[in-house]
Amino acid sequence: MDCIYLDNAATSWPKPREVITAMKDYQENLGASPGRSGHRLAIEAGRTVLDARIALAELFNAPSPLDIIFTKNATEALNISTLGLLRAGDHVITSSMEHNSIMRPLRFLETRGVEVTVARCSPEGELDPEDIRPLIKNNTRAIYLTHASNVSGTIMPVERAGAIAREHGILFCVDAAQTAGAIPIDVERMNIDLLAFTGHKSLFGPSGTGGLYLRKGLDREIDPLIMGGTGSRSEFEDQPDFMPDKFESGTPNTIGIAGLLAGVRFVMGSGIEAIEERERGLAFSFIQGISSFEGVTVYGPAAAVKRIPVVSFNINGMSPSDAALFFDEKYNIMTRPGLHCAPSAHRTMGTFPIGTNRMSFGFFNSDADVRTAIEAVGELHDYKNQ
Repeated sequence: MDCIYLDNAATSWPKPREVITAMKDYQENLGASPGRSGHRLAIEAGRTVLDARIALAELFNAPSPLDIIFTKNATEALNISTLGLLRAGDHVITSSMEHNSIMRPLRFLETRGVEVTVARCSPEGELDPEDIRPLIKNNTRAIYLTHASNVSGTIMPVERAGAIAREHGILFCVDAAQTAGAIPIDVERMNIDLLAFTGHKSLFGPSGTGGLYLRKGLDREIDPLIMGGTGSRSEFEDQPDFMPDKFESGTPNTIGIAGLLAGVRFVMGSGIEAIEERERGLAFSFIQGISSFEGVTVYGPAAAVKRIPVVSFNINGMSPSDAALFFDEKYNIMTRPGLHCAPSAHRTMGTFPIGTNRMSFGFFNSDADVRTAIEAVGELHDYKNQ
């Protein structure tokens, strides 16, 4: 498709050729279900799944590949981390920049007796981790924090927040939907107990893949969302109580996991630091280019090092949806307008209910893409200021 794709915060595209090849190879030459048979194809499929766990454990510095469970996306992982863990009487802390993938489960749990406190962030989406301390109570069970906002691009102080959580004996869950594969993550150094990630964004895998890292022993405190066949302990009608089987009932998305494995290997081969530098450079060039237009407001931190390559902006006098239609029809630029499934973040930024235009840059974008995007915003700016 002949277009400029600037919607990588929703799903990265295009995918590395290695990802397509791995999925095609699985479908043409393997095709079996892991753990469901004893023949060589099933064994090889199981090896693919194990290799993906090993690669992800290395990427996140997890102590064991068995600490990684596969889900269909970060949303499912966050639901396990909330609905499976929290009980009436528990208190949790989160931030005002969270995605609905965490806000909706927490709001549901409020109706079941869980107390939720929201730490307010600045209009740039920034959180002072010291603001968490006075919110901690005797019954605080966990802190839930996005690693980076899908709206403002703001990178949260995860390492410092993790240190506070560990100091107080509180569980720390990080939503890495926007950062896994894009910036370095070390669950040990950052004191992360639960890390929810998706495969289809900066890990370059296909849709329908994701996972959850659980610190060793924590699985005993969390109930599975789904129970059923695991290919293990088939003689018992009780759900297995060991990792990762406890949380992985049903036939897995093996073809997707094969693609995810190839995506993780692509990230590790390219180097996260190199990916981060390239994407950040593209986004910062775009921000510099449009910030000179009077009547264009860019949201999020001014410093490039404080944000991922997600840029939200508005043009005075033009709705985000009208602007997105113009970018698509006139310049073949794919963007996402609106509230981005994060109304709390937009309230924090002062952009609710209209939302923003969002352009999110990826590894496969070019400097020419940035120049065209700046030109497109400039044309709209000139039109509104005639």
